[in-house]
Amino acid sequence: MPLCCFQLGSNGGQTRLGWVDSEKERVFELSHTLASLLALDGPARLARIMQMRRSAVGTYPLKTVTLRAPVDQQEVWAAGVTYKRSRDARIEESTQQDVYEKVYDAKRPEIFFKANGWRCVGQKARVGIRHDSNWDVPEPELTLVLDSSGKIAGYTIGNNVSSRSIEGENPLYLSQAKMFYASCAIGPWIMLPEELEDVSNLAITVSITRSDEEIWSGQTSTSEMHRSFEDLIAHLYASLDFPHGALLMTGTGLVPPARVTLQSGDQVTIGIEGIGSLTNSVARLSAR
Repeated sequence: MPLCCFQLGSNGGQTRLGWVDSEKERVFELSHTLASLLALDGPARLARIMQMRRSAVGTYPLKTVTLRAPVDQQEVWAAGVTYKRSRDARIEESTQQDVYEKVYDAKRPEIFFKANGWRCVGQKARVGIRHDSNWDVPEPELTLVLDSSGKIAGYTIGNNVSSRSIEGENPLYLSQAKMFYASCAIGPWIMLPEELEDVSNLAITVSITRSDEEIWSGQTSTSEMHRSFEDLIAHLYASLDFPHGALLMTGTGLVPPARVTLQSGDQVTIGIEGIGSLTNSVARLSAR
């Protein structure tokens, strides 16, 4: 039964931590924050979750709550060029192609900061695309929820919305291509490790629809990853502390062809086997 962050109704208010009973279609409110759970080690965290499940402080029909991104005080980081398809796509878009060839086989992976937790959007919220970009794509990524010691505490779905035109112009523009308003969607909830048996071979799907017509879709699997989760985590935690835990997007193996770019009004749906699906609409950001 997954953990979620939610608000009552659709008008905002306090964000609460809960767990979802999919069969009963109800959300049970828990008395802790996600940060407090990620400060505990694995056995203590699981015991605390099970204890809270038996003594929920409130229960609500799932259809009456708004699911928020399952993140509070955590930072969201991302890994790049972890799938062969991602390497090929970066070479296709870039004017400095050898950079991506080298990092694909290098000992050190590409890891970059994506967003603070408060900047993330959740299920059915809008993601943004930059006003000064003409080639924009979703990047479906299995996202690791990590505790303060770097152990995997759960799994969720991430949409690492990116500007391929800006990154392709110069790899040093990576932060501008990756970090902008509503560029990081996370959700719909967090599946605990005990609830996913084999994360090394999870099917990942993505679909972009426009005016109720699918314009592109794709499918891959975590078995296509070139790097292990343990390798990515070790490099992220090597010289950084995360007292509230962290989220790590593990890279994408699904990149649309050059003819496909996101537009305002599009809908992106990402599915990961054993977790569920994350759906977001798209809006082009105005110049500021």
